[in-house]
Amino acid sequence: MNERSSVTDLADSLRREVERYPEGRKLPSSRALMERHQVSPVTVSRAIAVLAAEGLVVSRPGAGVFRAAAFAGGGTTGGGSPLAAPTARPGDLSWQELALSADAGPRDRGAGALFATLNVPPPDVVDLNGGYPHASLQPERLLAAALARAGRRPGAWERPPVDGLTELRSWFARDIGGNGGPLGAGDVLVTAGGQSALTVAIRSLAAPGAPVLVESPTYPGTLAVARAAGVRPVPVPVDEDGVRTDLLAAAFDATRARVFVCQPLFQNPTGAVLSPERRAEVLRIARTAGAFVVEDDFARRLVHADSPALPRPLAADDPDGVVVHLRSLTKATSPNLRVGALTARGPALRRLRATQVVDSFFVPRPLQEAALELVADPGWARHLRTLGAELRDRRTLTVAALRRELPGLLGPHRPGGYHLWLRLPEGTDEAALATAALHAGVLVAPGSPYYAAEPPAPHLRLSYAAVDSPARIAEGVHRLRRAYEGLTG
Repeated sequence: MNERSSVTDLADSLRREVERYPEGRKLPSSRALMERHQVSPVTVSRAIAVLAAEGLVVSRPGAGVFRAAAFAGGGTTGGGSPLAAPTARPGDLSWQELALSADAGPRDRGAGALFATLNVPPPDVVDLNGGYPHASLQPERLLAAALARAGRRPGAWERPPVDGLTELRSWFARDIGGNGGPLGAGDVLVTAGGQSALTVAIRSLAAPGAPVLVESPTYPGTLAVARAAGVRPVPVPVDEDGVRTDLLAAAFDATRARVFVCQPLFQNPTGAVLSPERRAEVLRIARTAGAFVVEDDFARRLVHADSPALPRPLAADDPDGVVVHLRSLTKATSPNLRVGALTARGPALRRLRATQVVDSFFVPRPLQEAALELVADPGWARHLRTLGAELRDRRTLTVAALRRELPGLLGPHRPGGYHLWLRLPEGTDEAALATAALHAGVLVAPGSPYYAAEPPAPHLRLSYAAVDSPARIAEGVHRLRRAYEGLTG
């Protein structure tokens, strides 16, 4: 049983027990609850917090936890919180179908793939789909220390500048453009992670109803953002050297689009790296079209230990403000350190800034201060080296398992990122295979959500970063083979 369900179960049990107590009666001690219910101290603490938030109990430091006073007539319990009212019978919600259908259609198209990536699977399921490195790969001690130091910084809880802390913007400018490069702090906007940056960029640069060029296949989050913003994603095919620049030029000519969204480094899902020749072509084509290139540099901190030297970001070779670059610290740290950056030049930055301030005002200052503490810590570079070695080893294990269990499905791959792209035989029902795999105890992603239009062939994407241990990778691939053989006969 995972921690979340344990907390829910314990809270339900305690709620029934507490409701039989008289006001002011003390609950059993945490140790007694741990022994009785066979749960951890964390589970007990969180379950008590749930009941306290409902107004059922009051915690008195040094004394214990007590049944709260009954709530009546707008007063509060002894803990200062209103006692939760009995759950009302659900009302008639059918009117919402009419209200929500009054516009162009459902706005959650594409969100399903994001939910699948973000949902935490049961412990007995091998997670070969998750989009974040497992907790064992996260620098939890570094993060805890950075957050503690950040909370003690002078002014840490004051309102930050809308664009972000100047020191953090300067760090991102150097990190993206290099020392003495084309970017300065004034070209950077701190964002609440990469997904928020992507949303701000697309909403700012493309008008509702306009075409936006995207790689094909591409990250489902890009498609979800585009559709939610009311723009039309137009696919441009990708091969092992990145986006096909001949087709990119044709797409700009045909659509008159003013935005192209791409991942030049370790592209999701193919893992492709944009070749040097095509890098220059992408910038030339976009400049000729009078268009922006939104460079999603999500995987730069996920380089493997055996990877060759990385190419510079497109933004580092762009003096004319064609590239709007986005980067995040989240992937290499924790899903909860939602700190990223957008870089742009000229009026485009002012547009991005205006969109972000309307959406969210600013990124919380304690998180920005914690990010500064983290990247200044000598342990940051060590963590990145350790992460690179761990990802290399996990990739090696995954590739070996696939070649042993499912030979012929693995295409070209690069030493970087956290995923592999499998080409399935023609006629394979990828959705049915993903369902069968889940029944067999392994979570994988079908390929169709990665396409803006009809996919040219069935695929699966496998992530080796979210698995709870390297040893489970081989087991996950073995379960996938069983599901595949059961489906194909």
